[in-house]
Amino acid sequence: MRFTLVLLGLPGACGTTDLCSDDNAALSTCLEPVFSDAHYIDQSHLYFNTMDADEDRDVGPDYAERVARWEWPPWLKLTAFGREDIIESDLVLRLYESVIPERDCRAFDVQPFGRCRVTFYYAEHEGRGCPIYEEFTFNDQGEITFIEAWSDLVGALPMPSDDLWAEGEQVRRLSTRIPGLGNAAGRIDLDSLQMAEAAATDPDVADFVTRASDWRAAWLEELGAAGDDLWERGCGW
Repeated sequence: MRFTLVLLGLPGACGTTDLCSDDNAALSTCLEPVFSDAHYIDQSHLYFNTMDADEDRDVGPDYAERVARWEWPPWLKLTAFGREDIIESDLVLRLYESVIPERDCRAFDVQPFGRCRVTFYYAEHEGRGCPIYEEFTFNDQGEITFIEAWSDLVGALPMPSDDLWAEGEQVRRLSTRIPGLGNAAGRIDLDSLQMAEAAATDPDVADFVTRASDWRAAWLEELGAAGDDLWERGCGW
């Protein structure tokens, strides 16, 4: 069974046919599912498998060429940009040994097609649980184009507490505001006029573009400023 999101009034929803037909302007909400629910759910699980010591971490999901991962504060915002970089960063994450036995991943008719509520348990942190809400945007090839994550804690989520799966109109996510994610390949162009126009009116898009130009440097700067209590704040300990 799919979980349907009403588009009326949704920020970032495709408003005109012209917008959706422009590869550099199209938002992710221009795309409709072309695979089964099982595909989006399985791909979401494969992503978490790469960080789960109890799973085969060498078998990951299908990433698009310019896939991006954005983790909202207190996490470190843009933590990977590009297929090779995200795979490399997943290998680095193995240094923080974890298991993810608690997962609830579901498929939706409107982007992001995959959404999960999971709990990480880190050996380094005495096995304490860290609850995360994560969303996965896909292109027409069934590849993940954008990953967006929040601490699954009161006050940190992008939706009201009574909207368990972020299906309502009061959802604040970045994935539906980035031009280009809605073309068939879900491939964005950081230098496009449409991206510049979006960045001029949306501070989050502007922040994404700035960080994507050198995501490693931005990530290291964010890490240095995070403080020693990052895990406590992010996991609610």
